[in-house]
Amino acid sequence: MQTSTAPTLDPAGFRFGIEHEVAFVDRRHRFADFTRTQFADFQRVVDMLPTYADDERQLRIGDAGIKRKRWYVEGFERFVDTSQPVDCVPKGIEIRTTIHRSIAGAIAELTHSLALLRKAAATYGYSRVGVSFNPYQTVFVPEPPLNAYELAQRNDSPEAQTAEIPMLTYGPDLNVSHTAFGAAEVIDAARKLTACSPFIVPFSFGSPFHGGRLWDGLSPRTFVRTGARPSALAFVGDAAEVVQFKPSLIRLARLPPEVGRIEFKAFDSCAEPAGYAPLLALLKGLVRDGTLRDRADVPDRDLHRLSARQGFHDDLIARGARRVLDAAECGLTGDPDRELLAPLWRLLEQRRTPAHLLIERFHKVGDLECLLEELAALP
Repeated sequence: MQTSTAPTLDPAGFRFGIEHEVAFVDRRHRFADFTRTQFADFQRVVDMLPTYADDERQLRIGDAGIKRKRWYVEGFERFVDTSQPVDCVPKGIEIRTTIHRSIAGAIAELTHSLALLRKAAATYGYSRVGVSFNPYQTVFVPEPPLNAYELAQRNDSPEAQTAEIPMLTYGPDLNVSHTAFGAAEVIDAARKLTACSPFIVPFSFGSPFHGGRLWDGLSPRTFVRTGARPSALAFVGDAAEVVQFKPSLIRLARLPPEVGRIEFKAFDSCAEPAGYAPLLALLKGLVRDGTLRDRADVPDRDLHRLSARQGFHDDLIARGARRVLDAAECGLTGDPDRELLAPLWRLLEQRRTPAHLLIERFHKVGDLECLLEELAALP
């Protein structure tokens, strides 16, 4: 990667948020996906959780009215020849944090929200399980088939054309913004993170299961998703700035607090909220960095697939990760958040990912269902 002059960004101007998708097993330790769960099953869990009046200023409700809380049922919305949805096929429950001035603040809120969710879910026999890809299903087929109205909506964006993929995946959106960012800066930062994506996603790999068995790689989510869907989005306030890439890179903000937001979407889920702290610090460091000149409008599918299979065992991915991590560390010079990068350096030096630990646990247990039961029992 080539070099350029570093920008000056006041650390105090950064803002952070997390969107975290949660998967569950039921009281019989069966994976609670769209094959055996209805919208109402998860909505009754959400109904038990509190509402915070001021959240509407920061968190989008959406057209369907489902997203009225920090928690909402995530799934595939169905329509009948109208813009009004008539059903939502569920895959799990998403948690959103409000906007925070520090990484620690976002992590603390997510930790609290997850604890409340787990308590409410337990009332109905559901236990959270940390996966990033449906460990059993390999395809989602809408039933009944899409009608004419739904098919027409597929032309809205590349993401709409691949809307079945997220029904198999569970992952975070890590949101970073800065008060000094204009449209040009936020778009450039999203392009930089898109170029860096194949080298940094292995730091999060943590769900190496596919089709009911151990996958022959580290992240089926990355292999299936990234390239067909974006690594990062830039939210701008002016529609004239929106350029249609395939997949999308630039989005028009739907709420004022979204203007200037970079949303990184390519990481696997972390088993615990604290796992997002190093990843947010990494993104912050890369945004502050001025040495990396590589930019990309769309994710490199081939590099992501190589990364998904080999992680840091591949020399190309490992070298790229070291360059990017070096740049992030330089970008955080004088910033206390620099210390948060230490776990990532250890993973890179060992050429390991969180998925390696799960692979080792799977071999000890010898059965995927037993492993999910073990993971669901974790505090």
